[in-house]
Amino acid sequence: MKLKKIKTNLLLSITLSALIISCNSNNDGDKKKLLEDLRKKEAEIKKQIADLEKEIGSDQGQSGGKEKYVGITRLSERNFNTYIDVQGKVDSDENVAVSSEMPGTITKIYVKLGDMVSKGQTLAETDNKAILQGMEEIKTNLELVNTLYEKQKSLWDQKIGTEVQYLQTKTQKEGLERRLASMNEQLKMTKIVSPIDGTVDELNIKLGSATAPGFPAIRIVNLRNLKVKAEMAENYAKKVKTGNKVTVILLDTKDTLSTEIAYAAKVINPLNRTFTIEVNLAEGDFHPNMVAKLMINSYTSPKPTIVIPVGTIQTDLEGNNFVFINKGNKAVKRSIVKGAEYNGEAEILSGLIANDQLVSEGYENINEGDQLIIK
Repeated sequence: MKLKKIKTNLLLSITLSALIISCNSNNDGDKKKLLEDLRKKEAEIKKQIADLEKEIGSDQGQSGGKEKYVGITRLSERNFNTYIDVQGKVDSDENVAVSSEMPGTITKIYVKLGDMVSKGQTLAETDNKAILQGMEEIKTNLELVNTLYEKQKSLWDQKIGTEVQYLQTKTQKEGLERRLASMNEQLKMTKIVSPIDGTVDELNIKLGSATAPGFPAIRIVNLRNLKVKAEMAENYAKKVKTGNKVTVILLDTKDTLSTEIAYAAKVINPLNRTFTIEVNLAEGDFHPNMVAKLMINSYTSPKPTIVIPVGTIQTDLEGNNFVFINKGNKAVKRSIVKGAEYNGEAEILSGLIANDQLVSEGYENINEGDQLIIK
């Protein structure tokens, strides 16, 4: 600051003298006198500048180097966790596309999108007119055959008539009963029935439209039993187990859920060298096929420890790790032993303690013993 002031005074003196010379430009004697005075002042100021620069250089030599501007972080202990990040999607084991069991034309639809349905509930029907007509004919014939059978059985019980006559009417009766039962099964097949409890999520049919087995007529989804499924690379097979803690982040809604892995498969898929994990979701506003990020806890420090940014760690020529800390506004080199790393942070096993002042900014340009100026 003092050196700067001297230089400023020199500039002001020269400027002032120049103005004086300009104002007295007609007097050569005055000009020479002013020139001599300026030269004397210049010599005096240059000497003061040199003395100050020498003094400052001596102070820097005593402090071990130039002053460096740095930022520091006061360290404290905390639990350190590492995670394995993987992307999965929301899925439901009860996500069913229901189709008709026989070809036909849709004649009735009993549900609409969003309706809650129960297992066994009829959702729609196809044309069953021909089947109903056939059943009426069989019922009429069966009434007649039943009457003949009862009479023939009564006669046979009285030892009247032949056994052949009795067996013929009995066979006719049983044959018609089987045909009626078969027609009843066909009638059931004209109905589209929900196999699960759930919600109508898709309706791909209209009145009068044709349908057939295999055509996804109505989709039913049970949103109460959702889970997130993901594929893990086989090198994580020893780290990722059933029961591992996991954080689920729904990327679209930003919802976060802390839970556990419900199931980790034992078999490695030979095609892509992965295994499947599943995480159950609590009831909430989740939907099948939503994208989710899974943060699987793979390591937790056994006790609170020092954690520092990985970028502050330097390596010497022998491969040892070290950092700089601030002590009395001087840079002190501190050897450390590094543990696990995650997300730009490192666990420090030894070398640092709570309340150490880590040089976290400007550490690249300092040497041990440098005088530090804290930002």
